[in-house]
Amino acid sequence: MSSNRFSGRTALVTGGGTGIGRAVALALAAEGARVVVAGRSREPLDETVALIERAGGTAVAEVADVSRAADVQALVRAVADRFGSLDVAVNNAGVFRGAPLADLCEEDWRTLLDINVTGVFLALQAEIRQMRTQPGGGAIVNIASNLGRHKQVPFAVAYAASKAAVASLTRGAALEYIADGVRINAVSPGASDTTMSLRPGETEAERAVRMKDQSPLGRVSSLEEVAEAVLYLASDAAASLVGTDLVIDGGAAL
Repeated sequence: MSSNRFSGRTALVTGGGTGIGRAVALALAAEGARVVVAGRSREPLDETVALIERAGGTAVAEVADVSRAADVQALVRAVADRFGSLDVAVNNAGVFRGAPLADLCEEDWRTLLDINVTGVFLALQAEIRQMRTQPGGGAIVNIASNLGRHKQVPFAVAYAASKAAVASLTRGAALEYIADGVRINAVSPGASDTTMSLRPGETEAERAVRMKDQSPLGRVSSLEEVAEAVLYLASDAAASLVGTDLVIDGGAAL
């Protein structure tokens, strides 16, 4: 049963067309939030909106590239203009590029930085500027990773570096803006039920067998489990959590 923790609040989810972003958007809407989902491709965003509306929720899709400052500023302005406030922001948009470090092409490196790091930086700037004008402030949750700050694996060094930067941005921004009523935290998922956790050519069944050995929990995290962690950090129940990095990986980084 829904607790309506976010009734009357407006939430923005970047990368809201698929995977963790879609799961978070659905969960926020189920608990009363008006949800704006953003991403670079219209079709998956519209699919997320349709799922939310079919369940009785309110959602809007906005096409935006988080690596472009003008897009991000226009996105946050559109959210505030349409609904009057931005109460929750989930900076989830991200990409993975994997290769041994010496073999990673410069284009892939720049893509990781542009979307995973600069995208979060630009989103934080625009969201903070809006939230600190609001009497109730706001809550921001960045999606980092258990790779980077918590764990390293071969062939993901560049991706891990980009997500370690997200963790650092989270802690620094949290310290700077909590006095303005803007509370910032991060969730760091490990392998979860998305295509990103599949190795090239691997099936979900084969992944399940591999995870029995690789994760102390013995499985990937469900999207609903990751979404619940995000909602907790964004909710009033986590009011004293500032700069927290909540790892959801079944113990893989221990």
